[in-house]
Amino acid sequence: MTDPRYQPAPEVELTHPEWSKNATIYQINTRQFSEEGTLRAAAEQLPRIKDLGVDIVWLMPVNPIGEVNRKGSLGSPYAVQDYFAVNPDLGTLQDLKDFVAQAHSLGLYVILDWVANHTAWDNVWVSEHPEWYARDWKDEFTPTPWWDWDDIIDLDYSVPELRAEMTRALLYWVSEADIDGYRCDVAGFVPNDFWENARREMEAIKPVFLLAEWEARDLHVRAFDMSYAWSWNDTMHHIAQGKADVEHLYIYYAWNAKAYPRDAMRMMFVSNHDKNSWDGTEHEMFGDALEAAIVLSVIGEGMPLIYNGQEAGNDKRLKFFEKDPIVWREHPMADFYRDLFGLKKSLSCLWNGAWGARMVNIRNTAYKQVLSFVRQDDTSRVFCILNLSPTEQTVTFGPGPHHGHWRDHGTGETFDVAADTTMTLGPWAYRILVGA
Repeated sequence: MTDPRYQPAPEVELTHPEWSKNATIYQINTRQFSEEGTLRAAAEQLPRIKDLGVDIVWLMPVNPIGEVNRKGSLGSPYAVQDYFAVNPDLGTLQDLKDFVAQAHSLGLYVILDWVANHTAWDNVWVSEHPEWYARDWKDEFTPTPWWDWDDIIDLDYSVPELRAEMTRALLYWVSEADIDGYRCDVAGFVPNDFWENARREMEAIKPVFLLAEWEARDLHVRAFDMSYAWSWNDTMHHIAQGKADVEHLYIYYAWNAKAYPRDAMRMMFVSNHDKNSWDGTEHEMFGDALEAAIVLSVIGEGMPLIYNGQEAGNDKRLKFFEKDPIVWREHPMADFYRDLFGLKKSLSCLWNGAWGARMVNIRNTAYKQVLSFVRQDDTSRVFCILNLSPTEQTVTFGPGPHHGHWRDHGTGETFDVAADTTMTLGPWAYRILVGA
């Protein structure tokens, strides 16, 4: 019998909700989502969101926003004034309950954005529990060090009473509003053992899904189902801007394959509220590479995100501290996402975490410009080839599991791929081949 000291420990000890196995995620910036900017108005669009092939709806923070040191006229939703209340600009607690109930009736799941690292200067805890807050060298309340987050002050997680009350707040929304989990803001700024315990307590109520705004493998063991793929997004942006080539992308996938648990989920995105407001729209960030980047975010490993408005081809940076509603319109991007999400759901090799298949790199003769990989399991397989360069590329492939009969998902054409097969792809072009 093997000495138990040398048995490998499980990499992931939590259990993902069954409904997350082939899920996609959609972020709602409620303030900008409609002219009204309310939960009730957002709920009216839930059937449309469901029709895109979305499963998880992520609501940006619903709590009241602090007024002291507020940025802009409306402030940041991440400056929380009261963890047990709903921002009246968005509606009421009943409106939130109705939103969740309607989402559930459509087969959607709802996670709330949660800000545990810091609060607004006028959070109710400031006067009631000043000992729960971090202090600077002057022994005064302090924003998060090194950032320009002057509208918030940091909490001190060495205080057990703070941990207990923050956990009670997390439990409140799960039990009171029947939400299905949280997206946790700057999750790495909060001790991981806090998140691990909070998840255990939430799981006693119902299965939950937790998304960490962070990149760290240890978050996945007992706390988080999914973490951000920030470095993937950064690398894809650099490739689109001509500042990097595909070899730089291999770094992300090598780390994802070796440093992260097999059952970890990574959130893949070309936009979100931070990127859109501060760095640029998806069109500014990716230009002609946008469609290829989205294809890789869906067909590669990870769970793809839509930030509200992408399906309408939104081409403006949404203001963060002011009212700036999305201009909704019919746009081809809606069908583009709907088609890709439908493919992801129908092929088990494209599912999330350990439910899906790993990406197998297929080396090609233009490997610095063209990314090619296979994902396959016992019942499905996909061969994806993406020209991530602004020039036409003609490639042949080295050895790998890509030989065989395929159907081009875009054209419907069927053909065989063999050792001598050559492919030519135009600038930023891609092909998705499905096992035929």
